[in-house]
Amino acid sequence: QVQLVESGGGLVQAGGSLRLSCAASGRTFSGYSMGWFRQAPGKEREFVAAIGWSGSTYYRTSVKGRFTISRDKVKNTVYLQMNSLKIEDTAVYYCTASLTPAQVLGPRDPDYGGKGTLVTVSS
Repeated sequence: QVQLVESGGGLVQAGGSLRLSCAASGRTFSGYSMGWFRQAPGKEREFVAAIGWSGSTYYRTSVKGRFTISRDKVKNTVYLQMNSLKIEDTAVYYCTASLTPAQVLGPRDPDYGGKGTLVTVSS
């Protein structure tokens, strides 16, 4: 059974940092694009960051320079380091795995997705 399990969310003050982790299991993810998406209350899901199998990374404009995505292929884990957090970063963050590059998924569902972890940034 394929599982993506996110962790690391929580409450943090604006300007603070959090590191999200996504542990993937149940199959090999060779060739998969791993991504992070988020959804704030009352808003559509939006792309945050992606990392390809080759290590290429992609970010939405509003998080460039603040967030860093990385993956450990041995541990089958993807990370999202979030620094200089802003109130508008508050959302449920979801990890995804897809053969389609995550940065071009748009509204389509990924091949696999986690249940999400809540990030709340306070003033």
